[in-house]
Amino acid sequence: MTPHHDTHFRAVENLIYEWARAIDEDRVEAIADLLLPEGRYTVKSRFNHDRDLPMAVIDSRSAAQLRDRIKSMRIANIYEPHHYRHIVSGVQIVGEENGVLHVRSNYLVVRTMALDGDMKIFSTGQCHDEVLITSEGPKFKQRLFLYDSRIIETLLVIPI
Repeated sequence: MTPHHDTHFRAVENLIYEWARAIDEDRVEAIADLLLPEGRYTVKSRFNHDRDLPMAVIDSRSAAQLRDRIKSMRIANIYEPHHYRHIVSGVQIVGEENGVLHVRSNYLVVRTMALDGDMKIFSTGQCHDEVLITSEGPKFKQRLFLYDSRIIETLLVIPI
């Protein structure tokens, strides 16, 4: 890690942890504020990514589009109540280009069903993030969640 990366590491790590905590604590609306206005949030299978296939389960191309998706989740979507618990590890700044930090981390999401308490590993994989350090602190330019499985067992309503 270069000295410049070392300076920003803790702030970038906290940005990643805040994303997970906001979802885990049902403050999902807060994740859009962690993106730049033109920030992109994508959830895609590792299989598709490795083959350069375009299909993604979620592909929000701005913070506003992510806010719309979350609003829809709150008022329009019908799904069995559940919540997530994120485990994040291996956060690393792996490079920098034009002031944008390239960051990798691993994630595991456990889903707990509200009605019967059933718990299951819902998703696991790696995040490929692009982070810009702004005057307000770090913000995601891009969050790309690459899930390891070729499928997601059920609808992905709550962002991961």
